[in-house]
Amino acid sequence: MSFHVGLTGGIASGKSTVSQLFAQAGFTIIDYDLIAREVVAPGSLGLTHIAERFGSEFIDESGNMDRVKMGALVFSDVEALRALEAITHPLILQTAQERVDSAQGIVVHDNPLLIEMGGDAVCDVVVVVDALPALQISRMVRNRQMSETEAKQRIANQTDRQTRLAAADIVIENSGTLEELENRVVEVIVDLQQRGLSQ
Repeated sequence: MSFHVGLTGGIASGKSTVSQLFAQAGFTIIDYDLIAREVVAPGSLGLTHIAERFGSEFIDESGNMDRVKMGALVFSDVEALRALEAITHPLILQTAQERVDSAQGIVVHDNPLLIEMGGDAVCDVVVVVDALPALQISRMVRNRQMSETEAKQRIANQTDRQTRLAAADIVIENSGTLEELENRVVEVIVDLQQRGLSQ
């Protein structure tokens, strides 16, 4: 019997750190970012559809999707973003389901687009990692070498903070230190283990 935890959060919220801590606790992690890369790998059906829809200029010399060029397009053009999602989301969900079928225990759906893809509706518990938007922006500028304008654009293209928080059963606030985050995650791990046992 599996207990399904949806894990999401805005860009630069600290979701990946929380996911790593969940993995260390023995939870099974379904990494949707990783799957998103797999479904557009060279030779994949996803990449073929992308080349057909967007043109061969979005495929680099090594046969991979040109992420920089695609990112620049979809984060400035909502229609292009929706077209890309229409190709990739069904493939991501199909691959994720195959992994879920063979998983046991507490299964974490680590997905930045959990709410956009409707994944919150099929999870037993939704955990949202939250940070103040100003902090998200400063982290992106500092750690990802983005301009402030680019950082704001990335946030604007995601589900808004209020919608994410409204979908949350558990909120992990990450506007403090790493130690504070780790202490909070320990509490959440115990909570999830108890919920999983009582299911």
